[in-house]
Amino acid sequence: MYISERLANVNESATLAMSQKSRELQAKGHDVINLSIGQPDFNTPDHIKEAAKKAIDENFSKYTPVPGLPVLREAICTKFKRDNQLDFNPSQIVVSNGAKQSIANIILSLVGPGDEVIIPAPYWVSYIEIVNLAQAGNVVVEAGIDQDFKITPEQLEAAITPKTKVFLFSSPSNPTGSLYTRDELRALADVFVKNPHVVIVSDEIYELITFDGKHESIAQFEELRDRVVIVNGVSKGYAMTGWRIGYIAAPQWIADACNKLQGQYTSGACSISQMASAEALTGTQEPSEMMKETFLRRRDLVVKMAREIEGMKVNVPQGAFYLFPEVDSYFGKSFDGYDIKDANDLAMYLLETAFVATVSGEAFGSPKCLRFSYATSDEQLVEALKRIKTALDKLK
Repeated sequence: MYISERLANVNESATLAMSQKSRELQAKGHDVINLSIGQPDFNTPDHIKEAAKKAIDENFSKYTPVPGLPVLREAICTKFKRDNQLDFNPSQIVVSNGAKQSIANIILSLVGPGDEVIIPAPYWVSYIEIVNLAQAGNVVVEAGIDQDFKITPEQLEAAITPKTKVFLFSSPSNPTGSLYTRDELRALADVFVKNPHVVIVSDEIYELITFDGKHESIAQFEELRDRVVIVNGVSKGYAMTGWRIGYIAAPQWIADACNKLQGQYTSGACSISQMASAEALTGTQEPSEMMKETFLRRRDLVVKMAREIEGMKVNVPQGAFYLFPEVDSYFGKSFDGYDIKDANDLAMYLLETAFVATVSGEAFGSPKCLRFSYATSDEQLVEALKRIKTALDKLK
């Protein structure tokens, strides 16, 4: 018995694997602080939950159209006009079971064997594996902490070949929190203008969690409008991770392709979740603003404490809720039977001795780093950073 070659080329999600290890230690009675998962620690706002209850009472319990309920697709178009000054028709919107499915739809619709997808590193763990699932080639462009984890136009231009079909990136970024400015996006856009065969996929799921800079979309540049796909959803900005609603806004031909693909393997997303999401996008945005203020305070707290740990190199994230410190100064050190050869060893050392769950940067294409999520309480963050400092100070 054997699994398909397609699946054999796909690795397990490192973030989900670390969360599972954390739960196993918790089940044994250990006090584990989990900084490994990208999930807001807030409850879904009440007005959104009320919209879901109303939908249940009004029997919104039937199959939904494959690309989404009309009311939600209209709400998404309204959001793009209001927040991004972008005009889309509802036919250009495809609603899916989370932004991860949205990305999978796009990649599986556009690429196959022999094609290349350019992905800046650090990258979200699933980007590489979704491209592997499509049996296409990943072309990774590395950007280190000294350039704030953002690639340059020169790096992009050097990576593009006649085989390049897609450029896939996120801003604000998971795992780094880095945010591309308008000028930086303009410079990348100039490269794409010279390479009309490349489709740009812009993952903007953390749009509502930006701090010192304004969120900018590469779709704002008119000359690229016919080949930019925006990916977004309600999970992060509205604390709706379990509702499983993501969406794309795309050129019509790509939206049609994703609609066709989704129609054969999941059909439409949950009807109740869609009605709740329509309210999230069109109702009051005050809860999201309050969440952003909390994340900003936590960012400042975590950056301050991390900078006090000798050997940890830290930048200042401009969005999302992650810190991505460079930790290779600890490689080659040891303590009490733990030999730290790489970030994987370091993450396991912190989990098993300090009972703090992080994620190795290797999973994100940056093996010198660790990812911390600060989507938990201030008290938990303070305790976690104290434990991490104590554990790292023991390494010699």
